[in-house]
Amino acid sequence: MTDLPVVVVGAGPVGLAAAAELLERGLTPLVLERGDRAGAAVAEWNHVRLFSRWAELVAPAARRLLEPRGWTHPDVEAYPTGAEWAALYLAPLAEALGDRVRFNAEVVGAARRGRDRVVDAGRDSEPLTVHVRTAEGREERVTAQALIDASGTWGTPNPLGGDGLPAIGEPAAADRISYRVPNLTEESERLAGKHIAVAGSGHSALTALVVLAGLAEREPSTKITWVLRRGATGTVFGGGDSDQLPARGALGLRAKAAVESGHISVVTGFRVERVDRAEDGKLTLVSAAGETVEAVDEVVVLAGFRPDLTWLSEVRLDLDPTLQAPVALAPLIDPNAHSCGTVYPHGAKELSHPEPNVFLAGMKAYGRAPTFLALTGFEQVRSIAAELAGDREAAERVELVLPETGVCGGAGLFDDAPAEASGGGCCAPPAVESLTLAAPAAR
Repeated sequence: MTDLPVVVVGAGPVGLAAAAELLERGLTPLVLERGDRAGAAVAEWNHVRLFSRWAELVAPAARRLLEPRGWTHPDVEAYPTGAEWAALYLAPLAEALGDRVRFNAEVVGAARRGRDRVVDAGRDSEPLTVHVRTAEGREERVTAQALIDASGTWGTPNPLGGDGLPAIGEPAAADRISYRVPNLTEESERLAGKHIAVAGSGHSALTALVVLAGLAEREPSTKITWVLRRGATGTVFGGGDSDQLPARGALGLRAKAAVESGHISVVTGFRVERVDRAEDGKLTLVSAAGETVEAVDEVVVLAGFRPDLTWLSEVRLDLDPTLQAPVALAPLIDPNAHSCGTVYPHGAKELSHPEPNVFLAGMKAYGRAPTFLALTGFEQVRSIAAELAGDREAAERVELVLPETGVCGGAGLFDDAPAEASGGGCCAPPAVESLTLAAPAAR
């Protein structure tokens, strides 16, 4: 099977990094992307500025592939927007990979050739078949020696409902509910003077709060309500000055300042069970306890994402029942156990499954867990490529030190969260860096 390609699903930052690593190892990558461009998902949040610098956003193997072609690394200290990340890095990388990247090719299934998931015989000797649907609706089969699923989770955001399923009335109110960070360049006129509820507690939610607080400052009639499932804000704002990614810490501090300024009302311990719609179109959010948030014009749901595993139903995956992440990785990233975003570097060993040569990488590997960094994905695919090339020593070697969040330990997602962090934690504080953000930070 060594003459067959390694199929990589997704031409995003981690998928393209995987292709560069595989190519460098003498393997043949084939990247299948359902969108029409590199970073198609990134393009949907192109207005958001990342909280990682360019220094943390270019995979080492990708840089080695690009620089001989005349590509110039952007300023390592700058913080790009999603649009800049895609245009200045992802698009040139896809171009450098050439016909090893196919666009408008949606992967709709994967299996061991001639075997469903029940059959044992031949799982070590038969190749994989990857089922592809083109933009024209044509079906194809690609035979592969291995599969790296780096398709991410962007297309499957978590719903507003507090039990993981859509709240009653949520689908019917779809025209008033968004699952993306608002783009005020396009939406400020529509949102100004409205009552906007933001649901969620991660970095995307903090970004939305900062953006909307700025709108409320310019248009005082704008009302913002922050709806939290947990019982207190706790460590939601992160590690502040103790965060080793300064822009990530700055994002939390700016969100905290926005709340303290009075631009944002906070409702805690609120798990949405029902969305009622009045005749004028305004929404009322109703909690399981019967509490309400009334007269809402728009709801911005930023409650995280989940993996789409439907097209992987015929391969044998070993996933944690809670997070839907590989079982060896899950204890390191479980937000129920800790609030620290710091994760030990991991690779092929932790990401392998009972199905030979099948790996989930990038955000997909994290399942429903938050706080994923591009650096983590780059290290994952470096290790996977080494494993597929037969270099076990390199696959098991750690080549990455991840930045501390400045918050470690604590109640995680428990309702009874600890008191708010003062900017410290059990993680050693780094040197404080002065930083002025040109736009709201984001992951």
